[in-house]
Amino acid sequence: MTLDTKKNTFVKLGKFLAQFKEGNCSKDETVFGNDLFFEKFIDLIQLSQSHNGWYTPEQVYFSIQSWADALTEKKLSQWLSNYDFSAVKPKKVALILAGNIPLVGFHDFLSVLITGHDVLVKTSSNDQHLLPFLANYLIASEPELKNKITFVEGKLEGFDAVIATGSNNTARYFEYYFKDKPSIIRKNRNSIAILNGKETKAQMTALGEDIFRYFGLGCRNVSKLFVPKDYSFEPFFEAIFEYQDVIHYEKYANNYDYNKAVFLMSNFKLLDNGFLTIKEDSSYGSPITSVFYEYYEDLKDLQERLENESHQIQCIVSNNLVKNSIDFGTTQKPNLWDYADNIDTISFLSTI
Repeated sequence: MTLDTKKNTFVKLGKFLAQFKEGNCSKDETVFGNDLFFEKFIDLIQLSQSHNGWYTPEQVYFSIQSWADALTEKKLSQWLSNYDFSAVKPKKVALILAGNIPLVGFHDFLSVLITGHDVLVKTSSNDQHLLPFLANYLIASEPELKNKITFVEGKLEGFDAVIATGSNNTARYFEYYFKDKPSIIRKNRNSIAILNGKETKAQMTALGEDIFRYFGLGCRNVSKLFVPKDYSFEPFFEAIFEYQDVIHYEKYANNYDYNKAVFLMSNFKLLDNGFLTIKEDSSYGSPITSVFYEYYEDLKDLQERLENESHQIQCIVSNNLVKNSIDFGTTQKPNLWDYADNIDTISFLSTI
């Protein structure tokens, strides 16, 4: 199967996904496979929350649209233009996927297939339905993929390399278990925002998207703020007020009540707006429904610290205050070339 054939197959998938928007699923008669897949996908989206309580239709539709935007001929070609696959010898690559947000493992799945390898997938128990559905669509579009895609429920066997995503604890197990295989082992990471008090209200509102999208469960969600001394959080709370409806979601509300109670019983000083608590803390990973903050005095010193602790950080959001930072509101809209943990998956797969 040529690279162009594989790209065209994923472009078809992108056009299929583009039809599914929250409140406006509109069938395009020119899209391949609608007779078999369109209605079934709508049903699956509506059922997703019964499979995983955090997978509300709003969040699933957002993920779907993010992939529809990414899977275009232009973006796929731009992504792959810097690589040479001529020396790739097809191997069997095992994927151990997370399930914290919808389709979180799709990029690894795409990367393995686009580089010409076979994929052996072990889904998370929290996300067992969306990716297999899209895999069936791809196989219907290009039958040669049938022998290149395998989903496994039990023990992984007969693979040549592995990409595994988990916590710091599971990573230690993965590193031991897969020590004799080429691997990418992903651990806990968190995303941060650096503020200086000169941000616009629009930027602060967009920061709310970075915090609350997927209820804050992703590694690209902002879980910590760095602010200058004497920073006033009033503009921040005012700007994120439009996200207040998140507290009406029962699972989020339960976490909010629980984590707030734990903080208060420990006599921690909190700032609270009724749906988000913020707490001064040196850690990067805050509990869901909470964001940590820390004061800084000098941006140069802060950047040096962040570089030394880069293994803990996924994204940095700021108004160009430090290098390699991204715009407010974009953490959950990565490009195909924005690799998790800054590890180039395609380069890894091209050399195994």
